[in-house]
Amino acid sequence: MRGSLGAVIGRFPFSSSSNGDQNQNLETGDVIRHDRKCRDIPFLVFFIAFWIALIVNSSFGFYKGNPLRLAHGLDYKGNVCGDKNSSPNLHGLGVRYWVNPNQVFESGFKDSHSDLEDFKSICLKDCPVPSEDALKWVCNYPEGDEIRLSMKQWVAREYDYFSFLTPDMKKSSLQLLGPCYPVLFPSVNVLWSCEFTTRKSNASLEQWHQMGGQTVDDGMTLDKTVHKSINSESSVIKRYVADIGKAWPVLIVCGGLIPLVLSLMWLAMIQRLVAAMTWITVALFDILVITVTMFFYLKAGWIGNDAISPIIGKHDPDYHISGRERGHLHFAAVLMTMVMGVAILSSIAIARRIVMATSVLKVASKIIGEVRALIIFPIMPYALLAIFYMIWISATLYLLSSGEVVRDRCNANCCAYDLRSKQVNCERCCGHTIHYTPHIGLAVLFHIFGWYWVTQFVKAFSSTVIAGSVASHYWTHGEVLQEISFLPIFSSVKRLARYNVGSVAIGSLIVSFVESSTRILKPLRRKLIAVDIRTHNRVGKFLSVSSHYALTFIEWIIKSVNHNAYIMIAITGESFFAASAMATELIKNNILRIGKVNVIGNVILFLGKLCVSLASALFAFLMLDTHAYKSAHNKVSSPLIPVLVCWGLGFVVATLFFAVVEVSIDTIILSYCQDSEEHRGTTQYATPLLLQPLDDHNEMDSHEQ
Repeated sequence: MRGSLGAVIGRFPFSSSSNGDQNQNLETGDVIRHDRKCRDIPFLVFFIAFWIALIVNSSFGFYKGNPLRLAHGLDYKGNVCGDKNSSPNLHGLGVRYWVNPNQVFESGFKDSHSDLEDFKSICLKDCPVPSEDALKWVCNYPEGDEIRLSMKQWVAREYDYFSFLTPDMKKSSLQLLGPCYPVLFPSVNVLWSCEFTTRKSNASLEQWHQMGGQTVDDGMTLDKTVHKSINSESSVIKRYVADIGKAWPVLIVCGGLIPLVLSLMWLAMIQRLVAAMTWITVALFDILVITVTMFFYLKAGWIGNDAISPIIGKHDPDYHISGRERGHLHFAAVLMTMVMGVAILSSIAIARRIVMATSVLKVASKIIGEVRALIIFPIMPYALLAIFYMIWISATLYLLSSGEVVRDRCNANCCAYDLRSKQVNCERCCGHTIHYTPHIGLAVLFHIFGWYWVTQFVKAFSSTVIAGSVASHYWTHGEVLQEISFLPIFSSVKRLARYNVGSVAIGSLIVSFVESSTRILKPLRRKLIAVDIRTHNRVGKFLSVSSHYALTFIEWIIKSVNHNAYIMIAITGESFFAASAMATELIKNNILRIGKVNVIGNVILFLGKLCVSLASALFAFLMLDTHAYKSAHNKVSSPLIPVLVCWGLGFVVATLFFAVVEVSIDTIILSYCQDSEEHRGTTQYATPLLLQPLDDHNEMDSHEQ
């Protein structure tokens, strides 16, 4: 049976006749008793072991990975284009070019036994363009005894040293075996790969035939083959991941700094404009949803002339290419349209309840006004998460590119001249691919789960500290305690760090496990629904749909129980499961009193978080629309993923800061209910300023009944 919370955290009398224990409390200068014990130690040890494993896992990625592999292809030596650590140094040579048009043409047939990756490609600075005056050549990297050029000289000569070749080398080149290959077709830089166009250069072809060059095939297959390779699902996913690395300044500004400023502004305004903030939040939410939706329409090409283009650098304005990225933006625009409609209808639906939300927010605003450190405190978990996210995102890029570069085994005619051996080599001439082993997939899954757990842990730690500070304020009649040597927030941090880190670790672990399991089961559930629709299995369809709602309900229940358990941990210092039982019993006994007050307040707070995150997404769109990310070296394939990441980061940051209001409300409500239970329906510790809004709700409920 629960004891009196007033006895647990109430202020002790400091009389001259105080006993030894009271003197000890006076010396420590705290309002909460120090008879606590370290709780959930096994889970604390497990959390420390998890951190060690996460560091080792990330170290593997940093050691094996190379983020350039995500956006740039491999050349005929297995080097990543643009890699300065390769041999030779390819810094600044980030564009992949297939040198033999016949091989590209051959790989485009459906019955071909070879893939485009099997054929010879080379890394260049820009895609070569045929000349009308003289036949241009693209030659192998300079090496061997015959070609004495440096890489800089090779680039300065536009990759052409055909005039330096011996007669045998020239003969081999005319047979399209290298080491030099003619530039017969114009090409454009499409996401760091040269895509051929069908408009061949007649002047170059005529000079090629005059020199006795081998017959060259052309046609629509030539340009479609490269485009198919660039537009494959795996290539698109890799580019999406690479976009995160290229847009890291956008993530820092729009995913970190802007939500920080907006969250602090919201907390500051809630103290001075409580009555107006609910209406401002709802109106601003609708405006931001509409604006972000219009940006999706703009980038998808449905309105305006600012649609994304996969072409990098200068090109013929009449030449247009569209890829999967634009299709994904079309889907996102449709989805945002649906979200916009639901948002506007929801805003209309809750308009009549906004007055109630105003009264609820007054409770938190008065607490924040009394304990001013609450506004500043979220900066600490924010800084911890910012450091963790920067390292985690970097480790993610390296983990996803940590495969092993291996030479393919192919049946293609890939013979090519080798400058070192001075002969045509038909063995081990296939291209290279990146091979991913199963343990890399497990490492990525563990890495993602680590992100879930650490994020939930920091949020739980922050909520518990805030709850301890607010509870101290409530159970001391809201007085400013002269005996406290430090602010309540620092006392709450000290108690939590000393006694209940393991409790927070197990609570955040449960939430992380449920959320990650739900994410893993969703794709499986979608496949089952597709099968059931094709087979007209109504029972299977019903089970699939009901399982979705069941998982969502379980996830919501666990989050709610954990949230209130953190409050009880801060108040009582009990273990996680004991605090969960206490919180559940208290809520069960006061569900009618808590329900209406809590729900509408949480809706307004959720809309406030969405306002901050939507503003982050809007600023991300604006930053990504600059020249640096549209046509320069750091061009992103699509703004979709960076915008979504900024949206998510903005929501996480807003959650940390809005927890000041959310946890304050919940802590006051739980303390109020417990205070009322202990004193038979009347509260002894609630101040008149806090008592008035809560009693107004009880009177409103009685009037409605």
